[in-house]
Amino acid sequence: MRRGIVLVLALAGGVAVAGGALALWPIGAPVALDALDGDAQRGAYLARAGGCIACHSDPGSGRPALTGGAAIETGFGRFVPPNITPHPGAGIGAWSIEDFARALRQGIAPDGSPYYPAFPYPFYGGLSDQDIADLWAAFQTVPAQDMAAEGHAIRFPFNLRPGLKLWRAAYADGPPAQPDPERTDAWNRGRWLVNGLAHCGACHTDRNMLGGRKPGRHLAGSDDLPGGGRAPALTPAALGQAGWDAHALAFALKSGVKPDGDTFGGGMGEVVRHGTAWLRPDDRAAIAAYLLEGE
Repeated sequence: MRRGIVLVLALAGGVAVAGGALALWPIGAPVALDALDGDAQRGAYLARAGGCIACHSDPGSGRPALTGGAAIETGFGRFVPPNITPHPGAGIGAWSIEDFARALRQGIAPDGSPYYPAFPYPFYGGLSDQDIADLWAAFQTVPAQDMAAEGHAIRFPFNLRPGLKLWRAAYADGPPAQPDPERTDAWNRGRWLVNGLAHCGACHTDRNMLGGRKPGRHLAGSDDLPGGGRAPALTPAALGQAGWDAHALAFALKSGVKPDGDTFGGGMGEVVRHGTAWLRPDDRAAIAAYLLEGE
């Protein structure tokens, strides 16, 4: 009995020491963006493309836009997208533009703690300083709303945020979104949207038991989305087999109508309604060009 107690205490002590070490592990890098002037109109376009409105709004709740999204139920617990209006208490009004940049590109909160990857920051790492400034300018035009979103309800041990530093070390890199000089402008624009800002791989890539995207499975589909949903493969072979061509794919991103006349439902329906339907025709065409040609 005494030996068992000693073992439990030793294990608890080891967990405490490991947790303390993780808490002291520095993450992130400093940023400086004060000198940049943001274009709010361009920033609003980027916010649409990046899914900010779709994720951080819940029209069914009657709450104003960007005051918090519908809860996301996962095997790790319940995540609730927060208020991102410029309210100093309920939203991000007390942030600086540097805080905003670190959150988007590095997944780090103003207090230095890591964000859960339900926030798809790995895909935003390639946003330029000007992209950040434009997005920041756009969010400053949103009415501040004093409506705090409901907090997360994360299961143990995933509720211990310092452990996210280990997750970051293993999985925080997003898919390649940088330009390839050997490819067309349309393909490169599509790659930047699909692999970066629009973060298509967040849903259309299968994940392991720790929530990390599986190597070699980029855009190969997933059968384990939050709420039991599934996302089909977006590889050139899978799209061709399903009857997609460039025109049909670009049209579906505008209308939500598939080649067989059916319409997108669930999460993809929301992506179209709040995101891709608002994109310029050339950007929808670029997405189609990249997906149908592939890497």
